[in-house]
Amino acid sequence: MPVPIMVGITPRDPDKAIRAPRIDGRADDDTWRTATPITAFRQWEPTEDADPSFRTEARIAYDTRNLYVLVRAYDPHPDSLLSVLQRRDGMALSDDVIIGIDSYNDKRTGYMFRLTPAGTMSDGYVFNDGNEDWGWNAVWEGAAQIDSLGWTAEYRIPLSQLRYVPQGDNTFGLMLMRRIARRGERVAWPLFRRSKTGMVSQWATVPGFSNLPAPRRMELMPYSVAKYGASPLGNGTPRNAAATQVGADIKVGLTSNITLDAAVNPDFGQVEADPGVLNLTAFEQFFAERRPFFLEGVGIFRYDIDCNDGQCTGLFYSRRVGRSPQLRGNFGDAASPLQSRIIGAAKVTGRLGNGLSVGFIDAITQREQGTQLRTIEPQTNYAVLRLQQDLRGGNSGIGLMVTNTARQTDQWTQDVLRGNAWTGGLDGRHRFANNRWQVSGQMAGSHVTGTAKSIALTQRSNVHLYQRPDADHLSYDSTRTSLSGMMVQGALEKQGGGITRLHTSVWYMTPGFEINDLGFRTRSDEMGHSLWFALRPVTPVGMFRRGQANFNAWQFRNTSGLLLGNGGNVNGWGELKNFWSVNGGVGFNDLVPAYSDRDSRGGPEIFRPARLQTWFNLNGDGRKSVAPNIGGSVGRRLDGLGSSWNIHTGANVRLGTQFNGSINLNYTRNIDDQQWNGNFVDNGVTSYTFARLYQRTGSVTARINYTLTPTLSLESYVQPFVSTGNFTDWRALADGRSHDRDERFRPYTARGNPQGFRFGQLRTNNVVRWEYRPGSVLFFVWTQGRDASDANPDQFGVTQGYSRIFERRPDNVFLIKASYWLGR
Repeated sequence: MPVPIMVGITPRDPDKAIRAPRIDGRADDDTWRTATPITAFRQWEPTEDADPSFRTEARIAYDTRNLYVLVRAYDPHPDSLLSVLQRRDGMALSDDVIIGIDSYNDKRTGYMFRLTPAGTMSDGYVFNDGNEDWGWNAVWEGAAQIDSLGWTAEYRIPLSQLRYVPQGDNTFGLMLMRRIARRGERVAWPLFRRSKTGMVSQWATVPGFSNLPAPRRMELMPYSVAKYGASPLGNGTPRNAAATQVGADIKVGLTSNITLDAAVNPDFGQVEADPGVLNLTAFEQFFAERRPFFLEGVGIFRYDIDCNDGQCTGLFYSRRVGRSPQLRGNFGDAASPLQSRIIGAAKVTGRLGNGLSVGFIDAITQREQGTQLRTIEPQTNYAVLRLQQDLRGGNSGIGLMVTNTARQTDQWTQDVLRGNAWTGGLDGRHRFANNRWQVSGQMAGSHVTGTAKSIALTQRSNVHLYQRPDADHLSYDSTRTSLSGMMVQGALEKQGGGITRLHTSVWYMTPGFEINDLGFRTRSDEMGHSLWFALRPVTPVGMFRRGQANFNAWQFRNTSGLLLGNGGNVNGWGELKNFWSVNGGVGFNDLVPAYSDRDSRGGPEIFRPARLQTWFNLNGDGRKSVAPNIGGSVGRRLDGLGSSWNIHTGANVRLGTQFNGSINLNYTRNIDDQQWNGNFVDNGVTSYTFARLYQRTGSVTARINYTLTPTLSLESYVQPFVSTGNFTDWRALADGRSHDRDERFRPYTARGNPQGFRFGQLRTNNVVRWEYRPGSVLFFVWTQGRDASDANPDQFGVTQGYSRIFERRPDNVFLIKASYWLGR
């Protein structure tokens, strides 16, 4: 692999006449005339190791403060470049250049800096040799120019934004990647092979960074917020009020490779609202993290226990910090806070020279009060420690994670919330067979303490359900003041080599495993195994430019051996040669008779009829001004007593280079013959009731992005959401394990006819973002919320639900947030 000559441009050397380049996107600086070009770019998408369509050249230089990069992207038709102007960190499809820097040279982690021909800048972080985190942010300069030869991308990346251990003569891992959007082509130096394991481990090893200083960082970003909007009285009477807030973000380089990030009285008013959802299951709804402080550097804190379609949960779920007050429904009213305020948070991250990665978070939230000064969320301290030690050059590793949640409970909260919660876990991984295969394992434990009443509630929660009448393997004890549990998991993966991939895992989780004080897990008392096999060609096949076929199978039980679920599916996706893409699949659930120990919410087990489902999606050419999409799914119970179908359609729209947006419509109809409808005690007898549910759900999601300059943009998001349900045929559980519906249930008439529901809401966020100087941002925000819910409506149509939303009084909030970056 040819290594570029690095041009050292240090002002202390008077013999060198080369000056730092001016970052303007032009290739006319003296530095670029003398730097040796990198030209050995190779195509990796759609065809691995093919000749690129167009030539690419890059030059790299550095001084004691910065790393400089110039990339000349030749193109015979520069007027055909796909150049979309977006706000900072926008990731719309566009021609682009990405620079990767593995400053530790650990073959596991790296920083990424992206530029488009329109000058849009994005930055990200790679961890675990391939997981990308585009929530990481740095302060750097980038400029691009389109000319008769194609376009250029020019970078100035301060060394203070990187982490490394000064060694006199440092070696970095480097990667340069270019996208030619209109051809669906990506090229890279050095060659990136999708058929190989990992990403950062494939970057070029480049020595020669001499006499680099220690990358000490000191940054201060004070901010102030002025807010005016809805602040209802306790009885719900509408009222508007003004409020102000000040705070600061602080970043300090404790050493050359350890950084402290702190947030004092943080505000996240500019963050987009969560999407609408109506959860009728027995399990908690998961929402993705959106707050910048918790997104940045999230990779080091991952300890994943469960992953499904790319969404992973485990010992650390940052949405627990600043959560909605848990007793707001008990002691709160309309004037009570919707979120717990974070007083302060600190995060220490870094990597030592021996390959040890360190991560530590500590955050404290204030006590929140409801009516009569009663506590609805106690003051709470959250702490997370994560250590990961690389071995064998990063091809093996071991790790440790510890979390603690400590609540200052009082007379209102001590019998409801756990006072203290600990979790801890060990994990390890080992690659073998030329790094094509990996074996990994985890072992984690939990221990929670509190009053006897709070631990009794924990045992009766849907995560555990110790009180189930047929759970002979469980022992409910109302006098306990603590609960402990553990889990183990092992996996074998084929990560590279050829076109096949494989992942198989087994796990075991005891009934007392409880991580939801600072983690996320919907149930304990489970054991199971899963298998995924995939075919992933690295060259175009037939009508497809690229694609993948997946084969999945799984089975899980509770720890008594009761079969809870089984299934499998075959699915795939592909990009056609006209750049349209398709995906779809067919699958089954519970063809082998299975039972639920959660659906009756503490009652007996219940038989789950087998189901089949299929889905299909068609997406238009993302290079075009209008890219439509349409898709749907159909599911059916094999006994004919339940079904569901969904259809969704929409389009991504781009007008010129500055305006883009999307609109998507979604409609679902669901008929569920055994939807839980409450547990009731009548004449001393508990009835676990179910009903037949006819549910209709519709939503419209629209986004508009208008970017005036790379530093000034408007983003708008709006989503009305409606779900209506009509219950009929109210029944109580009789013999839950029976496969015959009439034996499984008995009529339930003690409380008349079942009620239905209509739930509607509208959420909109509108944000003007102006980065008036590097790292300093001014936000103008308008948010609006409308809620319209009816316990027993006389009409169940989705359109009537939309009408009711817009009849309700809106809750508007107007916010101005200004931050100023001070750094060196």
